[in-house]
Amino acid sequence: MDIQPLLEKSMRDHDHLCPRQILGVRIGLAGMKVLGFSEPPSKKQLLVITETDGCFVDGVIAATDCTVGHRTLRVEDYGKVAATFVDVKTGRAVRVAPRLDIRERAVVFATSETRHYFAQMQAYQSMPDEEMFTVAKVQLSTSVEEIVSRAGVRVNCDICGEEIMNEREVKIENLVACRACAASAYYQTPAPISVFSKTNTPNARN
Repeated sequence: MDIQPLLEKSMRDHDHLCPRQILGVRIGLAGMKVLGFSEPPSKKQLLVITETDGCFVDGVIAATDCTVGHRTLRVEDYGKVAATFVDVKTGRAVRVAPRLDIRERAVVFATSETRHYFAQMQAYQSMPDEEMFTVAKVQLSTSVEEIVSRAGVRVNCDICGEEIMNEREVKIENLVACRACAASAYYQTPAPISVFSKTNTPNARN
């Protein structure tokens, strides 16, 4: 398969092509292939969970057409170049990751290139899947139904009052809480502020 159009698609938001973008494209194609898809399926049948963000994910998106906006792509940031591919209809899931010695294999494969970075750039575009990746059948800890949720379901947090979508609320005794209120949030707010108040407006008069 000519992956050049997919690499160009991945590069649209970048000024360069890097090995991780190429790995993203190749892993995206490999994951679909294992599930029996020769091209991105329609009707949100494919769910992809990546284990890092950045350039790698742009490659995965280019290959699979899965995006955060369509709720067909999720990021579980483990800091790993790997992804799990889920057939939403069947529940079948496979995790594709680079072989532990993939960089060394790339150097051997690209015999004409002595610089490791450029050997990876060259080799990752044409190495056979079995030389690049490990594929493992996995079972999701959270069901596909829970991940995808139901459209239009909304509740308000009994603690902060903010709206919660996609059944992401948590029950605490008789309370409905958002995950930020129920556990430790990724942010802290020492005191409520309003960025639109007159005191915060540069040209506001006293």
